Amino acid sequence: MIRLPALLLGALLPWGALAAPETYVLDPSHTIPNFALQHFGMSTVYGHFEGATGKVVIDRVAKTGSIEVKVPTATISTGDAKRTDGTRSRDETLRLGSFLNVAGFPDMTFSSTKFTFAGDKVQSVEGNLTLLGVTRAVTLTATSFTCGTNPATKQDMCGADLSGSLKRSDFGMKAGLPAIGDEVKLLIAVEAYKE
Repeated sequence: MIRLPALLLGALLPWGALAAPETYVLDPSHTIPNFALQHFGMSTVYGHFEGATGKVVIDRVAKTGSIEVKVPTATISTGDAKRTDGTRSRDETLRLGSFLNVAGFPDMTFSSTKFTFAGDKVQSVEGNLTLLGVTRAVTLTATSFTCGTNPATKQDMCGADLSGSLKRSDFGMKAGLPAIGDEVKLLIAVEAYKE
């Protein structure tokens, strides 16, 4: 049985005001966590991870949202994957126990705790990053966050660029300090399609 107040409220509100949370599934080929850190204080090493999975839930009327991301750490790529001289490459070194320890911790995850909006736009995403079994709070700034229709596929999608930084030592990754920088700058490109 429908109660009269609920029925009247539904009749008085515009349809858009009754919008519900929408779920979007991350596209791994377009969701790329990028990072950068200093090398000997003179240059910058850039890299990225591949194969990120997860979902974004957003309610644009209530101005709430969430994002869950899982990133396989073994997919790290810094442009030095394999060497022909028999020495260990940078990517191979970063997979070892003193850095990402991919054998013991095959994934890192980010789970949001709060979306902050400025008007209709997502301004930032607060959440918890788990790396090497350690969880720390991280805030990502949304330099863009747009939902709409993909002009090629006609699918509903959301895309975003999220940026932030962290100290790797906060997660127990202290190898190479200070020659290899402690601050890691993040730029995460996100693309997700409506479930």
